[in-house]
Formats: sequence, structure tokens, C-alpha cells
Amino acid sequence: MLRYLVDQADLLHSRFALSPSFEVENLLRLFDGTGRHGPLPTGVAARLRPAFEHLRRTDPAMRALLALHHPQGGADFVAPPPTKGMLQTIDDDIAAVRAAPLAVARAEIAVSLAARPAADPDARAILASPDVTDLLADGLRRAWDALLAADWLQLRAICERDIVYRSGLLARHGWAAAVDGLHSRLRWRDGGIEVSRIADREVVVGGRGMTFVPSVFIWPGIAAHFDDPWDRCVIYPARGIGEWWGAPAAPPSSALEELIGRTRARILVALREPASTTQLARALALPVGSAGDHLRALRRAGLLDAARSGRSVLYHRTPLGDLLAGAGG
Repeated sequence: MLRYLVDQADLLHSRFALSPSFEVENLLRLFDGTGRHGPLPTGVAARLRPAFEHLRRTDPAMRALLALHHPQGGADFVAPPPTKGMLQTIDDDIAAVRAAPLAVARAEIAVSLAARPAADPDARAILASPDVTDLLADGLRRAWDALLAADWLQLRAICERDIVYRSGLLARHGWAAAVDGLHSRLRWRDGGIEVSRIADREVVVGGRGMTFVPSVFIWPGIAAHFDDPWDRCVIYPARGIGEWWGAPAAPPSSALEELIGRTRARILVALREPASTTQLARALALPVGSAGDHLRALRRAGLLDAARSGRSVLYHRTPLGDLLAGAGG
């Protein structure tokens, strides 16, 4: 049992955040078979695997990144805990990989290779290079551009929607309820945060606060950062990934369409999780301006409310909206 020891200062400094580098790293794990999560849905795997296989064949830095994966974990410095909260970008992550202390990188590489020795000589050469952090940062950038850059706006919106939901729990019920709802293996108990089946140790957070990161690719598992020098961090499955993974959304009923109109009924049913105007417009093939008009009308009618999350305004259903969508979806 991993147990984070937290105090009042830690609660004041705890936050939710995004981690683009963790998303691409965990996607690579799912493709190379070292991930403890997944598997990827057939449609997503079929679309992204050719680009992954091309990188694995042609890019030694990709093979070096893969060499750091093993079933018990991997090197934290290639996907470090985010430091900019909701504003974290892949550029921030790449800069953090480049800035990782060489001694820390060397120690984490040694642990990974001891758990799973690398057979590829080009990968071993990169991992032994004095420029290893720069070389791996470049490889991570190429993996991002080839695999996730085109989908990131949608994936980011899913994670932002999750954070709005968790922030609501936090505001209404406090950290205990917010933490307990993240994952079945995570719980708040006796002033600490416990994660089962990760490690058998106690970790002092020390006033720096915890970072909680929603992820699209970790479902149904959970991951954690707990070693120095990294911030204490828990990565958990984001809510609402079903549509991106290929689960079809239920259409609104004809009765709901008669009541509020077909487009507004589609929007109301689609808002099972909070979403921005842009995401709804893309998901429902609507002009952004038209989607915004409908959202404002639904909000005036008391069916929706809105909250700011980072640079986005996310709409979510009110209890009345939930009632109508539940009856008409």
C-alpha cells in the first residue's frame, strides 16, 4: 500500500493538472505491451498503430523510450509531474525532460534497464549518451507529433471536463470525497491518501501539495509519482472517454426533440460530461457560432450552467437538465 502523508499545507497546495507527456508515454506503453492498462479500442489502435510502427522502425530515440518501459514502471523523467496545472502544454513537458538532472536520469535509466535489459544497440547508445535527456526529448516530440497532436484538443477537453466535475465535488464535499471518487484503488483514510497495489511505503508530501492528473490512456488503472525529486502525483482515468474510444452516444428521444428542438436536444444529451462550445461543435458537426447560440438558450432556460476551466468555458447540465436528458436520451 502506497500512503501519502498529507497535512493542512498540502491540501492548500494540492491541485488538478494536465500532462500531455504522460498521455503519449502511456499510449506507447499500450502499443509496446508493457502497459498495465488498456487494451486500446480496435478503432483507435488501427488508426494510430501504423505511425507507431513506423517510428519504432526508423527512430532510435523511440526505441530508447520504449526500452525504459517495464511492467513494474519506468523512468519518471520522460513524463515528469506537471507544474503549470491546467495550462500545461507538451512544450512545457519537453522542456522539463531536457532540464532533468543528468544524475536523476542516469539513476532512473539504470533501474529500468535492470528490470528489462535493452537488446537494441542504438537504443542503448542513446541511453548511454551524455545528451540523453535532449535525445529523448526530441524522440518524445516526434512521438507526440505523429500520434497525439491531431487529437489533443479533444483529449484535452475530456480531461478538462473531468477536472470541472472533480472540482465541483471538492467545492461541495471537500478533499476526502474528491479523492475517494477518483478510483477504486485510491482512498482518503486517517489524514492520508492511500493507493493500493502500487508500492509498500509511506511518502511525506511535505507541504508541496499533491497533483492529480486525469488521463485518457490509463483506464482502468492508476499510476503515481512518489520518488524524489519529483512532486507527488496521482494519475487516474478521466471520465467521459467512451465516445473518443468508440462507444456510440445514445440519440435524444423524439419527445425531447419536440419539446426543445432537435439540435438543442442533441446538445443536452451530449453533455453527459461538461464540454466547451468548440468541443460540442466538433462532436455534433455544428458551426461554432450556432452551437454557442444554442448553449446560451439552454442556459437561459435553466437546463445548463457554465464554469471556467483554464482558458475554456465548460457547459454542464443542471439538475433540471439532467432530468430532461435522462428522460429523453
